Formats: sequence, structure tokens, C-alpha cells
Amino acid sequence: MKFCSHCAAPITIRVPADDTRERYVCDACGSIHYQNPRNVVGSIPIYGDQVLLCRRAIEPRHGYWTLPAGFMELGESTGAGAARETLEEAGAVVEIGPLYSLLNVPHAEQVHLFYLALMPTPHFKAGEESLEVALFAEKDIPWSEIAFPTVKQTLEWFFADRAAGLFENSVELNVRTRDISRNEKI
Repeated sequence: MKFCSHCAAPITIRVPADDTRERYVCDACGSIHYQNPRNVVGSIPIYGDQVLLCRRAIEPRHGYWTLPAGFMELGESTGAGAARETLEEAGAVVEIGPLYSLLNVPHAEQVHLFYLALMPTPHFKAGEESLEVALFAEKDIPWSEIAFPTVKQTLEWFFADRAAGLFENSVELNVRTRDISRNEKI
């Protein structure tokens, strides 16, 4: 960033008063331009014993499988963003359930949040960002073709929890969390 988005004056990088980090600061108008992590929101669309996955039509990881997810928009909740991304990428209407996983990806300046989501019907279609969309039983998941570590980790947790009977017994689930390291591809 070289110029202030409020007044177009050149900016400097310094620690503002009452702060502890270097920020982009406009000395002309006093604006502080904070850079914060971006939220990626998505769902685990479930129909019966299957999970809906999308094959990516865009980079990064073109051609690999993922859960429907994308960047949260201003003015929407994380759950609403997860439902919107599921509709946009997979053409599926879902009933958003509880937050299931939260994965920190500091090196990419992202936080990934995945919600459990029930598909009331098996209706879906590939959106513009998907080459194809399909329902998978656990044994058929293309594990070597999963696009991102956050998606693989979320699916592994989901299937382990389902095998342990945590969903059928209405046991209170704790949100799964993990930090993804720099050497893991996102």
C-alpha cells in the first residue's frame, strides 16, 4: 500500500499511538489502514451418509476436490456466508447447523470456518467455480485429490466423529480447531 484510500496522500509504515504493531498510516488525514485476516466460510453438506464435494474450476488447486467455501462478504454472518458459498459453488440449498471446525492459516492470512449443513434434497449442480459436484460416501472420498489441508482435516474429523456416534446420540460437539503450518499447501 502506497497511498491512502481515503485522501490519496502517501502513507507511512509506523506504530500508531496506543498500538503495538506497525500499520499503514496516513499522516495527511490520520487514517490507519489495518490489515486483518480474511475469513473463509464453508459447509459440510450432508445428504444421508454422503458428503457433497466440488471439483474446483479455479486456481488455486484447479481440478482438486473441496468442500464448498469461499471468502465471507461484508454484511453477512459466517453461517449465511457458508450457505451462500454452498449455493454458489454447488447449487445446493442447505440448512446450516452448528460451527464444526475453525482452522487458522496464519501464513495465508486466513481463518477457515466450516459448518455442518443438512441437504434436505439431493439437488445440486456445478456453479461457475466448480467443474463438477458430487455426493461421496466416506469410502469413495478422493483423499489424494483434496485441494486443501483445512478441507482434509475437517473431513477426517467429521468421519471420525460420525464413526464414534457423536451425531446420532445428540452429544454436544465442541468446535474442532487447528493451526495449519506454512509447509502445508492451502
